[in-house]
Amino acid sequence: MDEDAQESPERSFTALGGGGVAARRSFTALGGETVYAGRLVDVRMERFRHADGEEVSREIVRHRGAVAIVAYDERSVWLVRQPREAVGEPDLLEIPAGRLDVDGEAPADAAKRELAEEIGCAARRWEPILTYYTGAGFTDERVHLFAASELYERSADSGENERIEIVEWPLDELDGAIEESRDAKTLIGLMWLARRLNGGLQLQGGGAAEAKPEG
Repeated sequence: MDEDAQESPERSFTALGGGGVAARRSFTALGGETVYAGRLVDVRMERFRHADGEEVSREIVRHRGAVAIVAYDERSVWLVRQPREAVGEPDLLEIPAGRLDVDGEAPADAAKRELAEEIGCAARRWEPILTYYTGAGFTDERVHLFAASELYERSADSGENERIEIVEWPLDELDGAIEESRDAKTLIGLMWLARRLNGGLQLQGGGAAEAKPEG
């Protein structure tokens, strides 16, 4: 057992609802070891004990999380195109987004920073939409999704060459953006926006962090 495992206390996770069936889904984290430590993620081999006594090992990608923003005005939704080498896409269409990579920064503040860095805008009105797991089978990464409206210019320098093209997409052609999207956060965000524009109820859940209007 490595130092990480020795220093990590056992943690129990109990399923909600379902009585005895739920109890059988509960488990305890036993610790583990980091097999790769990178700039963006850590990869860990961790062990767990289920309520029936079975112990299992899981490869888990630990990630600090991210924010994403549906930024729109009365005419357009603001998107970006950028190369995504991991999936072989030179100009993937996405909503503005970024990592939670500043210590102590709240998701709502990170969203404001990323909006300025990626499309040179700020917003007078912010709404949390939802927070979701990107791939619960192998990673703990969560994306905090926000809506931003009443936009105005405010630029910021990320300090990185992100090769971003800003795309002003007409709202009356929103279905086309949804059809082109292959990115999960973008699909969720644009489908939320389509529902909002069509008078549907707002998706709100998953423990989205509270955001307040600016100014």
